[in-house]
Amino acid sequence: MANDIAELEMRPAEAMSNEKPDLARMRENDDESRPKDVLSHDRVEQEIDELLAPRPRWPLLLVGLLVTIFAAIVLFIIFRPRPDVRTSDAYVMVHYATIAPRISGQIATVPVDDNNVVKTGQVLATLDPHDNETALESAEAAVMRDKSQLDEVSTTVLRQPSIIKEQQAAVASARAKLAFAQDNARRFGNLATTGAGSMQEHQQADTTLAQDQAALDGVEASLDAANRQLDVLRARRSATEAALKADDAQLAQARLNLSYTQITAPIDGMVGERSVQVGNYVSPGTTLMTVVPLDQVYIEANYREVDLRHVRGGQSVTIHVDAYDIDLNGMVVNVPAASGAAFAPIAPNNATGNFTKIVQRLPVKIVVTPGQPLAKLLRVGLSVETTIHTGLEDIVGEQRRSSDRVTGH
Repeated sequence: MANDIAELEMRPAEAMSNEKPDLARMRENDDESRPKDVLSHDRVEQEIDELLAPRPRWPLLLVGLLVTIFAAIVLFIIFRPRPDVRTSDAYVMVHYATIAPRISGQIATVPVDDNNVVKTGQVLATLDPHDNETALESAEAAVMRDKSQLDEVSTTVLRQPSIIKEQQAAVASARAKLAFAQDNARRFGNLATTGAGSMQEHQQADTTLAQDQAALDGVEASLDAANRQLDVLRARRSATEAALKADDAQLAQARLNLSYTQITAPIDGMVGERSVQVGNYVSPGTTLMTVVPLDQVYIEANYREVDLRHVRGGQSVTIHVDAYDIDLNGMVVNVPAASGAAFAPIAPNNATGNFTKIVQRLPVKIVVTPGQPLAKLLRVGLSVETTIHTGLEDIVGEQRRSSDRVTGH
């Protein structure tokens, strides 16, 4: 045994790799030279023979087949057409009302608090009304003054035709006197020429004629002034009427301003973000609180552009609410007009040398189907998961056959 081992060690490595030792002869020599207490060494050699024996290949083939089937299933799941498109990038949204005063003033009362449910017309806050009440009284007094002035001018206008008639009568009387004076002056002039009359009477007749002519000119001027005064009075009445309208407008504005001291809810909803306290002085447009109409919530689901191949308005949607682990029914409104990046304050500039294509997402609006009691649990900002059941509609083919936008106008 020792000699055989020494002989094996003296063989070169190449012979060891190319030639297989005669284990059977070695075992025979061992049986002859060794005692029976070393039979365990034969068992080790037997195990070595089993290891050196060729292994069957079917286990490897089976493993390869299983891996291939698994890869095929994964690829099929990834690339197969999906009638349902899903996203977890979806949130509950709503168009809420921002409550702000229309006039400046000091907050007098705030009868509501955060999370209070309010109805349309319910008072949310009040401003100190004293300044506005004073302005209303001043506007009412101005209107009363203008009405009195209008009445006075109107009465004067109504009286002016009588004055004009009086002046016309005076003109007629002056003309009659002038005609008589002209006859007298002519008559005394003739008498003075023939010597039948005195020069004094002739001069007196001429003087009377001049006086009557002046009187006629005076009453004619008064008649003209009376006619023009009627136009002046009418213009004054128009100005007074305009002033009255202006004061009426100021009175209406004063009443509106007084009504604005009562800040009411424009819609039904729940109060949120209250930021006002009694005693605060607020200006027009200052946000006091918000009213969230929870009955008008909708879902904004941000789908990848490659997922919208079969999506159109009117398709049914399953909405899974993470907060309550419930499912609700909804409906797609329409495919949006632009992606979220298009409305970003700072638009992305893709005209760069290091451009990397990024799949965009479009905010698809989904409304909740009415009549679902569990929909009252929705709150703005909650995360949801939406699944649109497209039915693999052929949107592209339908658009080829139609001149309208099949995904929404």
